[in-house]
Amino acid sequence: MAMAWGQGELFPKANNAEIQRTKFLLGKYKEMTMLMQDFEKFEQDLKQVAIDGEAARRIDQDDLHADKTANATILIEKQRWVYQRYQFYTHQLRRAFSLIQDDDERKAVDYRFMQGYSYKETLLFFRYGLSDSTIRRKLAEGTESIANTLKLMGFFDQDNVEF
Repeated sequence: MAMAWGQGELFPKANNAEIQRTKFLLGKYKEMTMLMQDFEKFEQDLKQVAIDGEAARRIDQDDLHADKTANATILIEKQRWVYQRYQFYTHQLRRAFSLIQDDDERKAVDYRFMQGYSYKETLLFFRYGLSDSTIRRKLAEGTESIANTLKLMGFFDQDNVEF
């Protein structure tokens, strides 16, 4: 019985480009979560700016206000689109991260990428438990584990938008 799905691989391995894409997205994880929180916090403010602008335009019948309202609406929609992409990325990264089986890999990836510490801070954090080369290897293996899980989930087939 031939399998058409995913080239017939039950456990597909991510290629180098997919591993690099995963590393890039992990490097942006903390920033994406912060921007998502910011968007959630200020979305209501942005909506109010659009409503106030529309009310002012009706009072003044000023085309300049109409342009501002349209621009505010476009801005909100653009930010909402980015927010939705970030939601997709961060959700998939968290799912794949949670499936890392090696504790040291998971801890290293958590500290470095999920919590957003620098590479140097990560080395210092694990200094007494693991050597620098072991930490480097655990980060690489953890990233590859996430990339393999993302590949299995079909993430790279859906991820056609670049930053």
